[in-house]
Amino acid sequence: MIKHFTGVILFVFLLGCNNGLESTSNEEVNSDRDISKRTEHSIARMWNEVLLEAIRNDFARPTVHARNLWHVSAAMYDAWSFYESSTTEYLLGNKVGHFSCLAEPVPITTSVRSAQEEAISYAAYRIIIKRFSNSPGARVIKAKADTLMASLGYDTNLDSLGFSTAAAVGNSIAACYLSFGLQDGSNEENDYANQSYKPVNPPLILSLDSVGNPDLVDFNRWQPLDIPGYIDQAGNPITEPPAFLGAEWGNVQPFSLSENDKHVFSDNGIDYPLYFDPGMPPLITGELSDEYKWTFAMVAIWSAQLDQTDNVLWDISPNRLGNISSLPDSFKDHPHFYSFFDGGDKGQGYAINPKTGEPYKAQWVPRGDYTRVLAEFWADGPDSETPPGHWFVILNMVNDHPELTKKWAGTGSVLTNLEWDIKSYFALGGALHDSAIAAWGVKGRYDYIRPVSAIRAMAELGQSSDSALPAYHVNGLPLYENYIELVQFDDPLVGPAQENLHKIKIKAWRGPRFVNDPENDQAGVGWILAENWWPYQRPSFVTPPFAGYVSGHSTFSRAAAELLTAITGDEYFPGGMSEFHIKANAFLVFEQGPSRDLTLQWATYRDASDQCSLSRIWGGIHPPADDIPGRLMGERIGKGAFEKAQHYFNN
Repeated sequence: MIKHFTGVILFVFLLGCNNGLESTSNEEVNSDRDISKRTEHSIARMWNEVLLEAIRNDFARPTVHARNLWHVSAAMYDAWSFYESSTTEYLLGNKVGHFSCLAEPVPITTSVRSAQEEAISYAAYRIIIKRFSNSPGARVIKAKADTLMASLGYDTNLDSLGFSTAAAVGNSIAACYLSFGLQDGSNEENDYANQSYKPVNPPLILSLDSVGNPDLVDFNRWQPLDIPGYIDQAGNPITEPPAFLGAEWGNVQPFSLSENDKHVFSDNGIDYPLYFDPGMPPLITGELSDEYKWTFAMVAIWSAQLDQTDNVLWDISPNRLGNISSLPDSFKDHPHFYSFFDGGDKGQGYAINPKTGEPYKAQWVPRGDYTRVLAEFWADGPDSETPPGHWFVILNMVNDHPELTKKWAGTGSVLTNLEWDIKSYFALGGALHDSAIAAWGVKGRYDYIRPVSAIRAMAELGQSSDSALPAYHVNGLPLYENYIELVQFDDPLVGPAQENLHKIKIKAWRGPRFVNDPENDQAGVGWILAENWWPYQRPSFVTPPFAGYVSGHSTFSRAAAELLTAITGDEYFPGGMSEFHIKANAFLVFEQGPSRDLTLQWATYRDASDQCSLSRIWGGIHPPADDIPGRLMGERIGKGAFEKAQHYFNN
């Protein structure tokens, strides 16, 4: 049975989506297409793959792409739900925020699945073409979308609105979402630019020859980076120092976040809506000043663990990694959670695989191989889907697993591939969209400094451990024997004129100056001046262009892990473990490695999320202070998104 809606269609006609791109016409085919002979993947999965490929060909904007994933997923859900009697649409026929999308009555159709597939396709196609029309890969994206439409037998020139045909339904849903997106607080019409935010610190110029951070004004606030030859996280050349991405993203209309979760902070005329506000991060002065120094010192110390030749071997299987029972709830508890000098966390691993009844097989590898691979795997660099898209890739991998039983929340009847994909994309898209809103709302409000700025700037001040030693400054880096020390008279780093005497040195990854040929060279770990410290990142990128606190990776990943746990009704991956195989000397991007084949393995969705969070510390992108609050927020967001999705699925 088809649900009927009454009212006026409140659409802005936005279906002229080519925006100067060359149009592609498709041959008309009979409407009774033989869908049974197509690929085993559902129509929703096909469009999700096109969307993920579009993200890979766009600028690296995790907030924007979390929203794109959500809007396309929700539009596909509405197109599917429109022809179902037991579910409720999200936007179509409803009011979300201040926006209404009302629909007219339509006649009953006898071919429900055919109508659903056609409506889904037109809705997804129109949104993708419009949203990526200004992308650097716009022509590639349009070609892929046109190719899928042609293979399905749909004519892209059919742009009618209304509800008399499935194509018109899809077009109308797309028009509604595109109109909705122009008033949802994202500032899409101005390419998502910040409207009021301004950084307080001048840019840090980062080149292979730059030293220190001499111009930092506020040690607690974010600092832009000016990198010659800057290439964004998606591999696109950027000529100007990038602005803070999404400083006001907390204003965007969420999916499941409620007014009860929110309070608004106003600063210099800017309102920052904060959901699940974690409070102020550690500041360089005040009661958490020791935690500030500890959190950034740990990033520097973990940089020493990026060495495959240090003779430290780890079992990286679920036998030893994962299975964290709880997360710390205060900054003062962080030292009890992380292994400060050795790396990793307090996860205990698992005695057996509950799906097979057998122990997990040990996998011993050099720690320095594992840490570098983990940092690269979760970095979502060039050609990636950004962090929210990465979790859609993981979901698709789970959906393809032969041991997954597609019972929603692990109960009831087995769903068709189409219904499962539609519902899982809707729920995951909502969770990741809310994660971007919550995390970037906090980023904009607290505007917190990144490790590359903090470590270099503190090093210029000196050391803060002992007032009786040289180069003491209360806000300098703390000293740790064998990791963070003072340069002495007989030190190789002291310089020919002893110009570096009593400067701070760090045992760390030596940085891109030591890599001439990434396929054959490794920077390795050694003593460097702290003023020359680099994150484990490409020299053309270094650090994402937005504040650190809270970690977007931690928030996205924990929300996704909670959501996947809920929709499958099982905390474990199908079969009790998920794997990603890495080939020796064929995976790392900006230096040679790893030295041997290895396999990333996770028993549960939460284990994958936790390893993602740790990867950002080894990568030099986030300190622990950014990590744990992001995980705690993500846990609440994932569970809330699942409950909200259930509301629509249960009519």
